[in-house]
Amino acid sequence: MTVKIVTDSLSDITSDLAQELGVTIVPLTVSFGRDSFLDRVTITTDEFYRRLSSDPLWPTTTQPSPGTFAEVYNKLVKETDEILVVVVSSKLSGTYDSAINAKTLVEGKCRIELIDSRTVAMGLGLIVIAAAKACQAGASLDELVNLVNKLMPKSHTIMSFDTLKYLAKGGRIGKAQSLLGSLLSVKPILTLRDGEVSPLTKVRTRAAGIDYLCNFVSGFPNIQELAVEYATTGDEADKIIERLSSVHPKERIYKSTVSPVIGTYAGPNVLSVSVLEGEKG
Repeated sequence: MTVKIVTDSLSDITSDLAQELGVTIVPLTVSFGRDSFLDRVTITTDEFYRRLSSDPLWPTTTQPSPGTFAEVYNKLVKETDEILVVVVSSKLSGTYDSAINAKTLVEGKCRIELIDSRTVAMGLGLIVIAAAKACQAGASLDELVNLVNKLMPKSHTIMSFDTLKYLAKGGRIGKAQSLLGSLLSVKPILTLRDGEVSPLTKVRTRAAGIDYLCNFVSGFPNIQELAVEYATTGDEADKIIERLSSVHPKERIYKSTVSPVIGTYAGPNVLSVSVLEGEKG
């Protein structure tokens, strides 16, 4: 039996890619007042960002319940007796706790291994993609667990923000709090350190932010996987991909949108790059 891989919607893996890789995605929920939507399932990223810009209600987010994860596990138990679950950083969401608590609700015999990725967005997505490819090549559950643990420190995500107001309002600002007093004209660049949001630098203009993202990627001598993400500015993402095609084959650069749940904290104009380092030559 093949190992089944589960992640959450904050991995920013598109539904097409998830299907191709055989990965099950458990969605988080985003709400505007009493209107609740499953991340990327009952609301598209376009619809979400339109509403984020126009709705007077500030969106809130909710992790999947243990029952939601249990439903997924119980469905997969009919196809396998081994499941690997890799989810968003436990410092950013309670998703990991729900995934663990769901294990007691599984009907049938199944080994379920859970990993807190300590990252988010395509930083998580690229780890899951690499694990799914290894799984398709016949890797065992133990091999997959070892692989994910080995890849976690090699996964790097940085995001260029227009503003930190969404992150501050949503209470996920972490160590980037120190940048809040900066001049309005400053564009912060953030990363994840030890599972939480952390400041990297700040630049004066959006163009400088894009340059920083491209230079960051170019600094890696060996890239296994690469992703570019955007919220509302797909044209800028295309330009970044074009520039990065000199360091990584263009057709192998994943392009994705920042999910509604992450967008609640990142805002509408965020751009992001994620690098999974390859083995040193």
